[in-house]
Amino acid sequence: MLDTHPAQAEDDMTLRFIGTTSEHGNCPTLYEVVETGDIVVQGDQLTDGEHLAQLRDLGVRETAVVIPRDLLARFAPKE
Repeated sequence: MLDTHPAQAEDDMTLRFIGTTSEHGNCPTLYEVVETGDIVVQGDQLTDGEHLAQLRDLGVRETAVVIPRDLLARFAPKE
């Protein structure tokens, strides 16, 4: 996937809560980076080596997280 803009310095980000599918905390959640419109995904980190090996071009600064499909269906931007 082609990066459309350079990574923003984390100390320059303001996150806006978009939504979660749980009311009990410690659950997958979506946030918007106010300055860019990018989406931050909070979820359980994928750690199994066999599963990670199936990912394409996972960068050294990247991680994969698992979230419920319903979270994206309900809260991900539709545009």
